[in-house]
Amino acid sequence: MAADERGDEVLESLIDLYLAEGFLAFGMGELAARLRCSRSTLYLVASSKEQIIRTAVRRYFRRAAERIEARVQAEPDTGQRLQVYLAGVSDELAPASERFHADLAAYPPARELYEDNTRRAAQRVQDIVAAGVADGRLRPVNARFVGAAVAEVMTAIQAGRIEAAAGIDDAAAYRSLAELVQRAVESD
Repeated sequence: MAADERGDEVLESLIDLYLAEGFLAFGMGELAARLRCSRSTLYLVASSKEQIIRTAVRRYFRRAAERIEARVQAEPDTGQRLQVYLAGVSDELAPASERFHADLAAYPPARELYEDNTRRAAQRVQDIVAAGVADGRLRPVNARFVGAAVAEVMTAIQAGRIEAAAGIDDAAAYRSLAELVQRAVESD
């Protein structure tokens, strides 16, 4: 197996491990042992522990965004794409443990990636709503407002405020957000 392929394989295993158990508590030796590889194999992913974390978190969000977008594009009804999008976000966040979310919040480079992903998601919501309104499949609402409001809720979800206030994890919060927003914008 080529080094690039091995690095990609290790990266996917790292993502799974990080989602299940977080990432801040792991040292390089423990990571290598858990993934049954050498430290040098871990360094095929990136040149330092910090860069490995950033690479894994970035790949997780990129992979999730690609899968979500594929689901959205497969939905022919522009009025349903918002529901599909937000349900996809929920589904992609479902495997992420509390420890993973706590580590995202505690580690500034990873938190920045999550914040950037949240900004992109809010922009995508705005675009989906605008397309649905233009097609007459959604009520004539202000798509920029909907995008901004969703961004605020997404930011509250990301920061743990929704979990603290409502007692639901990020995936459940996104499912609830999807239902709320879809009902608010769907045509009569």
